[in-house]
Amino acid sequence: MKRQGQALSLKNLTKSNVWDIQENDVFRLWAQAERDADLRDNERHYIDVIKSAFTIEEINIDKPEVIKKYEARGCQVGQVRLDEGTTVKWALKKKPIQRVTDLTWENIHHVSAQKLIEVLERNFGGGWESLPQSVQDIILSGFDISTTTLPTARLKKPGGLYEKKVADGFEVLEISKGSWTEAIFAKEKPMASVSHTKFPMPDEMAEEENVLVNLDDDDEDMPEETKNTDEEDDDDFDEDKLTEESYRTTFDTNPEELEMQADEVGEEEDF
Repeated sequence: MKRQGQALSLKNLTKSNVWDIQENDVFRLWAQAERDADLRDNERHYIDVIKSAFTIEEINIDKPEVIKKYEARGCQVGQVRLDEGTTVKWALKKKPIQRVTDLTWENIHHVSAQKLIEVLERNFGGGWESLPQSVQDIILSGFDISTTTLPTARLKKPGGLYEKKVADGFEVLEISKGSWTEAIFAKEKPMASVSHTKFPMPDEMAEEENVLVNLDDDDEDMPEETKNTDEEDDDDFDEDKLTEESYRTTFDTNPEELEMQADEVGEEEDF
């Protein structure tokens, strides 16, 4: 297994690329590192990195019936040698990404657009703007996101924004808001436009922190890119497009209530 031309090992395993590997890879990399003299000095660091993507349970009762229970929970059991020659058995399981709070700067680039939509759908209720800003920033670092809110009957109008986004490869989440629907479009950013996390040696952790800072700086521009995507649709000055854009809103107001308010104002003026 290689990453960016390097053979992956515990030495260059980070909290980002650890999401690329599976349980059996952890045991294999640890077995390879047992021959390295620095395993003892950096053991705690290696374990912390692994724990960022996996749950580790030490098996204290080494009996077949106990191991079967761990395996039934989806864990993979293996043996590792810790410092001073101590040998233990671990039950490893990759952490699931099920909620928006499970998304991190490290794992967002290892989530597909379809998986992201599933996570958002499982946690949603109020729309994109209901997400905490910190979660939005994490998502925008790995995906092109745009939203639109239209009357449900007009959302999938032929030739409209919805049809264009789907044709362009975007995954869509629809959130019903009465007679209106909010559509959230998500598409993975090309890897060439995403800053890659470096693989530092254990004594170069400061460099890894600098990479994360750089990712934060890059993310500040992401919302502008999303905005530009929507603005391109306005350049054609098509009447239907302009009508569609006029339905966009950033707040939840029932159109029928607005019409009633307008009628009431008209009646007062007649007096």
